[in-house]
Amino acid sequence: MKTRAAVLRGVGQDFEITELDLDPPKAGEVLIRYVAAGLCHSDEHLRHGDIVPRFPIVGGHEGAGIIEEVGAGVTRLKPGDHVICSFLPVCGHCRWCSTGKSNLCDMGATILDGVLPDGTYRFHDNGEDLGGMCMLGTFSERATISENSAIKVDDDLPLDKVVLIGCGVPTGFGSAVHAAATEPGDTIAIYGIGGIGINAVQGAALAGARNVVAIDPLANKREAAEQFGATHSCETPEQAQELITQLTRGVGADKAIVTVGVVTSEVVTNAFNAIRKGGTVVVTGLSDPTKNTIELPGSLLTLFEKRIQGSLFGSGDPFHDIPAMVELYRSGDLKLDELITTTYTLDQVNEGYQDLLDGKNIRGVILHAS
Repeated sequence: MKTRAAVLRGVGQDFEITELDLDPPKAGEVLIRYVAAGLCHSDEHLRHGDIVPRFPIVGGHEGAGIIEEVGAGVTRLKPGDHVICSFLPVCGHCRWCSTGKSNLCDMGATILDGVLPDGTYRFHDNGEDLGGMCMLGTFSERATISENSAIKVDDDLPLDKVVLIGCGVPTGFGSAVHAAATEPGDTIAIYGIGGIGINAVQGAALAGARNVVAIDPLANKREAAEQFGATHSCETPEQAQELITQLTRGVGADKAIVTVGVVTSEVVTNAFNAIRKGGTVVVTGLSDPTKNTIELPGSLLTLFEKRIQGSLFGSGDPFHDIPAMVELYRSGDLKLDELITTTYTLDQVNEGYQDLLDGKNIRGVILHAS
């Protein structure tokens, strides 16, 4: 069949809206009609060259939709099912899945190539194979994806809202709850309040942190953070350092979470300096993998037993955390509707990313035509 999609053909280029050929599902795969797709910063990393995938690639890795067809051997999903997609597939049986670390599933090794588990592609353009970002390609009206990337949810859920639970929400929420292991009474510093950082704020607040300090240069981001559970907000790391010192009587933050758009050595150092002895810095944001972005005094790492912790998908389990967050949304504890600043059509994808870069959005969402 044919599908309209936003394709990225190289670093520095805009997304191009084009019509592609789409193969039907093979064994273990499903055909999905996307209802909504989140505009996550990771796709902007591809465009800017911080992360270089196999080009050309269909963008989008935060999506929710309805299953239209299933391939051979698929028993967990059926046509008509509503699903949230996980940007990380979960095979369920590799070393990492079998030891409770499914966010590190071996199947995730090829997500930037967009190749499906059998090593082939489902998007084609005049004979050229295209992958989908994170094996999903949610900036397409339809896609053929692995069943390991789709989590069934109830039909009454608004897919244009719960779509955010596919990436941004669990990544930020889990950074605070799982990776930082926030405890009641903690002081948590969060650097960068975008689509990930705002959910780290939510996670820290729900986990019982006494102080949640949000750091961002933009006033609208700081204001949003306070609406989502931040007890304090600061424009600069220097202001945050002074405030944290006062709040903790000189002890320091228990944990700091780095969720800036592009991680730099400077922001990691600021976070490292802000935490107490035995404290943890969680690095969730991304940067150019060829550059060193962490440079710290080793003696302080040793003498103060501070920790640096990376976090992927909020160090959680997609097939557990996504349904759990759906229930938190139902109960009113997790805010989703309020995260969405602007909605766009597929043709407005480049406008949406410019708004992200300009700091206008907490989260933008593409609504696909039905």
